[in-house]
Amino acid sequence: MEQRISRRAFAGAAVATVTSFGILRHARGDAPIEIRCSLDTAPSHPRNVAFRELLGKIEAASGGQVKTRLFESGALFPDLQVVKALVQGQVEMCCPGTWAITGFVPDADFSQLPAFYGRSLATVHRAADGKGGQFVNREIAEKLHVGVLGGWFDLGFNTWFSTRKPLNSLADLSGMKLRSAGGVLNSWRIRYFGAIPNVTAWPDVPLAMSQGTFDGLITTYESANSSKLYDSGLRHSLVDRQGIGLYVPMVNHDMWEKLGPKLQETVLKLWADNLPTWRENTAQAQQRARDALAKQGVTFVDVPQAELDAVQAKMLKEQDKAAADAHIAPDLVKLVMADVSV
Repeated sequence: MEQRISRRAFAGAAVATVTSFGILRHARGDAPIEIRCSLDTAPSHPRNVAFRELLGKIEAASGGQVKTRLFESGALFPDLQVVKALVQGQVEMCCPGTWAITGFVPDADFSQLPAFYGRSLATVHRAADGKGGQFVNREIAEKLHVGVLGGWFDLGFNTWFSTRKPLNSLADLSGMKLRSAGGVLNSWRIRYFGAIPNVTAWPDVPLAMSQGTFDGLITTYESANSSKLYDSGLRHSLVDRQGIGLYVPMVNHDMWEKLGPKLQETVLKLWADNLPTWRENTAQAQQRARDALAKQGVTFVDVPQAELDAVQAKMLKEQDKAAADAHIAPDLVKLVMADVSV
């Protein structure tokens, strides 16, 4: 199959790919196509591990046509700035969190809707891989003139963390100043529990936390552990599976066009074939990270499922208003609710 892939097809999670491919040979004397990938998480983070593997596989499959470079720990751009850099051609590949895309495509934040509060990972995947995720992928491609490789990469469930204040119940969040990665719905949820949102770029979090800029934050086990936030005062956690963080794999349009149909299909197939394993690796890494944080003295309290169900029922009554405040399209909310209810 050697058909050219349009941006619309490129944006969907399901794309036509070759069933097998060999090493593509590099024409002698041609300069290799450079792919600079920017991530703002630490080298040990599951996203970094996956992209290091992906870039190596792309190089190997290209037969010398592609040269890749991975920039980690925000060495080039934090996620809050990387989308603009991708559009401008300052990087060729990135995988920002959905919350970092909302300034361009508000619909990307749908996984933070009340519909997902306290729900399972399988429920989130049904929406992210279903019509809801495909709707947003097309929108990202068309609005930003970039490519989306397909399904989204898992970060993990966001969890409440604090420095000095023990967290024994959701009521303990009231009055706290909590760092958020960004996105209207993250801030909405923080306010819902009576806390005050603070948006700080991830590379700046350890210093800001140690200086008392905020009382705690929402993040994942792995992000907290890989950044050693326990050295910055992290001590307590309250677990409620409030919403999962998802990363969107994106590439610069001009670079994508340079690859041509065969390499395009190769890259798409590499992403689709490896994503299930990377997601599973992320889930395992999150559990290992929780265990590691506990060994560093971080205490954990899990909110009972019955309480999560009761809170979600109340939250759902405010979902339409929350979605409107976040500028999430009503049609998308309907698609998401249909995916969730399957």
